[in-house]
Amino acid sequence: MNYRHAYHAGNHADVLKHAVLARVLTHLKKKDKPFRVIDAHAGIGVYDLEGIEAGKTGEWQSGIGKMTAPFAPDVETLLAPYREAVAALNPGGGVQRYPGSPWIAARLMRDADRLVANELHPDDKILLADCFRPDRRVRVTGMDAAACIKANLPPPERRGLVLIDPPYEKVDEVENAVRMLNQGLRRFATGCFMLWYPLKADGLAERISEGVKALAVPRTLNCELRVRESFKEGGLAGSGLLIVNPPWELDHELALLLPALAQRLGLGNWGQGAVSWLLPPD
Repeated sequence: MNYRHAYHAGNHADVLKHAVLARVLTHLKKKDKPFRVIDAHAGIGVYDLEGIEAGKTGEWQSGIGKMTAPFAPDVETLLAPYREAVAALNPGGGVQRYPGSPWIAARLMRDADRLVANELHPDDKILLADCFRPDRRVRVTGMDAAACIKANLPPPERRGLVLIDPPYEKVDEVENAVRMLNQGLRRFATGCFMLWYPLKADGLAERISEGVKALAVPRTLNCELRVRESFKEGGLAGSGLLIVNPPWELDHELALLLPALAQRLGLGNWGQGAVSWLLPPD
């Protein structure tokens, strides 16, 4: 419970995670039937990029701070839902406040859709509850992430998205993340699951990919955004998302979006964006 996302809000990992999240939600809204989002590691909802925490790291400057200039029109079309969510928090222009995943979900949901926003850290859970207090579509909980997933699946709507986004601070967090995904799929086999992971020179990405591959679930998509080369004790070089049961055509969208993000967010001339099937459709 030591991790506080306020220090990292708006960095390149957030840009990837939230741009893809917005695409998934956009696809879910194509059907009239309501859906439910379960955010197992929700954070506080909204982050102050001019605050003390964000100021100490400045990570947002190499993430959302680089996103001001427009991309090519086809890429901008894909980014539109994400950009709209960011702009809604910054009506005067610029980026002083940054939306976390639950805020983006709530912004893009319809009246009949629902969100379970879960945050274990007690102080952050209070801030999260304050963020969504007027919104009856959102239920805030303070459970262990695995318990949250178990308690909320399958959702009454039988449609939805589960976001698993652990900080990977504990030595067994990879195994726990894969276990959460496996248990979630057993309860909600048709749901869309997004599992975020960091890219470092520590073998974590390989371990989590091997763990998810061992689940043998068809239609598992892997996308990675690297902003620099990985090296020992070099910290975060990028991040990835494993997406089980992605919406139709999402793989093609991300094949266009990720290289553009890599070119923009990469350090110097270094940047890589890749999309592939970890386990293809049957």
